[in-house]
Amino acid sequence: MSGAESRLAAAELLHLTLDKRRTLDEAMTLSDTYNALEGSDRGFARAIASAALRHLGWIDQTVQPFLSRPLAATGVEIRALIRAGAAQIWFLDVAPHAAVNATVDAARLSRGSRSGGSFLNAALRRVSEAPPPAASLAPEDIWPAWLRGALVDSLGADGARRLATSEQAEPALHLTAAGSPADLAARIGGQLLASGSVKAPGGAVEDLPGYAEGEWWVQDQAAALPARLLNAAPGESVLDLCAAPGGKTLQLAATGAHVTALDRSAPRLERLRENLERTGLKAEVIVADAEAWAPGRTFQKILLDAPCSALGTLRRHPEGAWIKTAADVARFPGVQARLLAAAAGLLAPGGTLIYCVCSPLAAEGRDVVNAALTSGLLARRPVTAAECAGFEDCVTPEGDVLTLPGPSRDCDAFYIARLAAPAN
Repeated sequence: MSGAESRLAAAELLHLTLDKRRTLDEAMTLSDTYNALEGSDRGFARAIASAALRHLGWIDQTVQPFLSRPLAATGVEIRALIRAGAAQIWFLDVAPHAAVNATVDAARLSRGSRSGGSFLNAALRRVSEAPPPAASLAPEDIWPAWLRGALVDSLGADGARRLATSEQAEPALHLTAAGSPADLAARIGGQLLASGSVKAPGGAVEDLPGYAEGEWWVQDQAAALPARLLNAAPGESVLDLCAAPGGKTLQLAATGAHVTALDRSAPRLERLRENLERTGLKAEVIVADAEAWAPGRTFQKILLDAPCSALGTLRRHPEGAWIKTAADVARFPGVQARLLAAAAGLLAPGGTLIYCVCSPLAAEGRDVVNAALTSGLLARRPVTAAECAGFEDCVTPEGDVLTLPGPSRDCDAFYIARLAAPAN
């Protein structure tokens, strides 16, 4: 049964993610089979599940002709094993005979899938004889139809294809330095990016120099841009709304500003407190609902990283395309508009407000901001290309920012608008 346990664990992760609508991180905490593995076996199970989720649309379309019944009508255990087997053969360079045999052995270990072993064996043998689906399908075919349509509507066909292409590879790990980015890059053997972030070398993040000392924190280079565009200064009063898990709070605190970090989730703020302690940075941390919070004072600068669909982070969390629905996404713009209105009410005259979401959908970004501008609630304070090192081409004609990954830039998709109280 060599390797069967890893395949079974991978299938269980896929079942928990796709059928129970859990994130992959949540699935890894819930799967007894996965947690019983150790070392490289556990890493291999995760790699299989990640590859299957990253290419799921391609896998499902391409395996269907090899099946005697619809994939959706197949039992959940066998369906997960088919996806796990196809991921190994097409995207992980596992020898076809090893992938087929070990995945069929995994079915024999599972009470719920033993009877489907012959069906699984036949399907995977056909898969092993077929070319990888990347040879015949467009990159955006990795997504369900509703998501593909939404992203094409917001980004155009070329922008959607760029995002889909970026999702097919594991993303790099970016770090934000508490001090000098150049010094950090030299110390860890990383690459200093034009944006000021540092691309980390491979290996466990906790093993990199400076982790325990709090010299840096993990943060995608696009996620670091909103706080930089706020341009907080020492002594300024800055409010970070919806602050958890806290990367932007750490950036703001590192400027010497007086930072108030607010979020409604007490557990998520615990992680923020831990990072403040690790880095030695200071911020006032408050558990409250940003829509209802009334501190009795205003702030010179506010950063609102609003709750969103997180569809800009599909490179890191490809399961988001499959565990979210159009109805899930549709609930965010109303929440975002209310939060933006609440933030505007806390902004001091002449102050600056950054609104951002890790989503490229116009409904969550541009449309929310344009509604606030049209109502007179806020005015735009345009961003210039000179302020966006590494992202110069991401500044829109209106002066907002929409980051997209591309051949020469590894990043998440973020929408950012810089706003101000309207002139009287």
